[in-house]
Amino acid sequence: MVNKIIPLWNRDENEFNPTLTTYLLDDCLMETAFPSNQISPRSRGAVLICPGGGYGGCSKREGEPIALSFLAAGYHAFVLEYTTKWSDKNMKHPRPLLDVSRAMTIIRENAKEWNIDTDKIVICGFSAGGHLAASLGTLGNRCYVKNNPEIGDNLPNALILCYSVISSGEFAHRGSFINLLGENATDEQLFELSLEKQVSNITPPSFIWHTADDEPVPVENSMLFASALRQQNIPFELHIFPKGVHGLSLANAETAPEECHINPNVQPWIKLCITWLNELFGK
Repeated sequence: MVNKIIPLWNRDENEFNPTLTTYLLDDCLMETAFPSNQISPRSRGAVLICPGGGYGGCSKREGEPIALSFLAAGYHAFVLEYTTKWSDKNMKHPRPLLDVSRAMTIIRENAKEWNIDTDKIVICGFSAGGHLAASLGTLGNRCYVKNNPEIGDNLPNALILCYSVISSGEFAHRGSFINLLGENATDEQLFELSLEKQVSNITPPSFIWHTADDEPVPVENSMLFASALRQQNIPFELHIFPKGVHGLSLANAETAPEECHINPNVQPWIKLCITWLNELFGK
């Protein structure tokens, strides 16, 4: 595995600089794994992972363990540490969206070197990280994103949304929107970041899961996004598990901070997701 940390921006060393951590299968570097007189390795899909944390921080439980799961399934993986209130108290939208757009640009710019199939690049997000992932799949072509000279081809080929913050309306996780927009967000700002209202023809096929009794982020968030996808005839797979607290990650002992985060009934989500990815990409 090739594991390295890449700063996203050229910034002063005293400033917080978001990072992209690579988890690349060893055959990714053609010059080391396959000499010129041998056959080249096949290109692989890749998954960019956005941990949750209410836009206040980035959860470690929803980073590397998820990357290793996709790695074991034959996908290169990346974990994004994006700008949050913990790293910069003055952070506001669109900084996280610019971060994830820059991360996707870096992945696409290095696709040949890293042996990545550019038609199979996925973004996976958890909770507020799911909001960030869905933002890329709905707002990624906005002018305030595309006008940044360091952002190029940033749109994903698929979304994986795990107990995601989606709506700023009745079922909102208010803390995420306060962290992202401040206490005095306008109706216009809240509408733009209520992502069930922003689904369009740039939004890719999506795998979505949630638990029915999630209290901090109600299940209606995922249902609203799935309904919006349906209205646009965008393919999706939606799983609603009947029981489970918020923030389950892999729902096993490896990622559980407390006993309640171990949930055998939810653990199959990662296998279901990989099966969906393989079918979507014809793997």
